[in-house]
Amino acid sequence: MQSFTDLTGLDDTKEPGEGGEDDGRAGRDTAAGDSLPLAAGAAAAIAGVGGALALADVTSPLRAPFTLFFLIVAPACALAAGLRGLDPLSRAVVATGGAVAVDLLVAQIMLALHAWTVRGGVAAVAAVSAVLLLLSFLMAHARRHRGRAARSRAS
Repeated sequence: MQSFTDLTGLDDTKEPGEGGEDDGRAGRDTAAGDSLPLAAGAAAAIAGVGGALALADVTSPLRAPFTLFFLIVAPACALAAGLRGLDPLSRAVVATGGAVAVDLLVAQIMLALHAWTVRGGVAAVAAVSAVLLLLSFLMAHARRHRGRAARSRAS
């Protein structure tokens, strides 16, 4: 029988009420958890290729989608690193909104200064993302150091 947790209908080994309903789920959960680093690595590679294609001014049909992916993912990852206190869904939503805001702010500043180029825009977004990532790592390091100092004073 098809259940709400198994919408494929492939897990017909147990009838409802026989017990042991989660026998096949543990393997699927670990397989999904194991593929997360692979997906993150693929996203980083696509973003890196997009940034490189834009900076190298290579004409390719993949340049526009990969560069757009870079322009969203780079600042979103940098912002998400600083939002460790939020749950994952809230962190993703806030980081994506912040990434769009960073992109718009960079574009508006460059247009106001009459300095807009595609290469310059990608480089500016990469620089802002690197600064945001560095700031979040420095803040995390300072929090860790402050916690150690408080523990050593308490003992």
